[in-house]
Amino acid sequence: MNKPLAFLATVAVSALLSGAAHAEDIKIKLWTLADRSAPARVTNIEAAANVMNAQFKATGVDKRIVIEANSSTKQGWDDLALDTLKAFSVGQGPDIYVLPHEWIGKFAQDGYAMAMDDRIASAPWVYGDILPVLWNSAKATDGKIYGIPQDAEIRMFFYNKDMLRKIGKDEAFIEGLPAKVEAGEFTLDDLTALSKEVVKAGGAQYGMLHRPNVGIDYLMVFQSYGVKFMDEKTGKLVFPKAEMEKALGWYERNAREGVTPVDNTAMSWDAIQGAFKQEKAFVFHQGVWAVAWQVGEKNGATWPADREGYFRKIGWIPAPAAEKGGKPANLSHPLLYTINPKSKNADIAADLVAVATLPYFNNEHAVSSYHTAISNAQTAMPRYKDNWVLSAASPMMAHARFVPNHTQFGSYNKVLFSGLQAVETGKMTAAQAVDFIADELELQFGSDVEIREAVGN
Repeated sequence: MNKPLAFLATVAVSALLSGAAHAEDIKIKLWTLADRSAPARVTNIEAAANVMNAQFKATGVDKRIVIEANSSTKQGWDDLALDTLKAFSVGQGPDIYVLPHEWIGKFAQDGYAMAMDDRIASAPWVYGDILPVLWNSAKATDGKIYGIPQDAEIRMFFYNKDMLRKIGKDEAFIEGLPAKVEAGEFTLDDLTALSKEVVKAGGAQYGMLHRPNVGIDYLMVFQSYGVKFMDEKTGKLVFPKAEMEKALGWYERNAREGVTPVDNTAMSWDAIQGAFKQEKAFVFHQGVWAVAWQVGEKNGATWPADREGYFRKIGWIPAPAAEKGGKPANLSHPLLYTINPKSKNADIAADLVAVATLPYFNNEHAVSSYHTAISNAQTAMPRYKDNWVLSAASPMMAHARFVPNHTQFGSYNKVLFSGLQAVETGKMTAAQAVDFIADELELQFGSDVEIREAVGN
């Protein structure tokens, strides 16, 4: 018998032999968010149940796992997390649920998430190959791992190489830009200067565009400037004023110098995407899934859809370092399979998640939904390798960082974005925005957020 499946059979049989001899369904409740682009969050668990049911049959266990999936129509992952918390509080939570990683600390603290460290250590056939950086997203303040990465993605700065050719840059400079960013030789201010040069020389109408609303893409820049959003020892959110002012100052300079339009945050998504696709904007930063509309036929233009043609036209870089010699930053936002430790079928639920995490099944999700691999083995499999977008994006996970595992960070981020918006529109200087944000955070969170002069104090 295949060793991984033999392991599962041993665990499953030991969990079930005490049951009745007649046929019985083991019902496993799975909760996730409805997402037409990512059905494999459900179908992979169902496929794992099929594998385990075959093992039961082969070993004479007359029982069957039945997955009862609930795909919520809530507006977003935060709303689903809140609903799941409410269900747990009245004893009606699921056996397995998908959670945005920043909620894992709250669920662990309340006793609704199973600590997975022992299971991870005992199943190297599946977990030993998970990208080490992803485990950081699943840890609570006690340092334990409470979820299994279900997917990953990476965010980056896209830049138009044809515009650099148009203003006279040679191929060595154009193709060497990512290496300079990786080495810390090309900084955020260098990117501003280059964007300004492209606009001034007539290569683009806009130097740089970003998302118009609250999100996490722009947090790459804050992390490049050394911002830390949470004290990992205390679990409290922090607001380091010195580093925040430097990061907001970068956005302020971009707007003041005509690199980013002062109304970027008032633009529609269609206008922003259309500007980049129609080659009116030199730089746009968001995430790997944006390639889907870049190579598609929407937004008023057609670009090459093959690897060679696309990368001849477009380049990718992480957020450059803030200072020479510094390190670039990338953001990822994993979702987690999480187990209810109070479930009477917690062991079976955990085994299902293990099977669903195997490279074959995770690739079914990754390739169909534009998510990057969670394991090294996935990147070597033909279906993943044949997807040139994901294959090219996976190495960027080396710099992946995450938003803090704190349930109030979404509200914190809304206040931060309002400050970013204020400096771009010229309503505030970076220094004024820092004071405004600090006051708002104190008003909303009180002692739950620490206002610091800098990261280190």
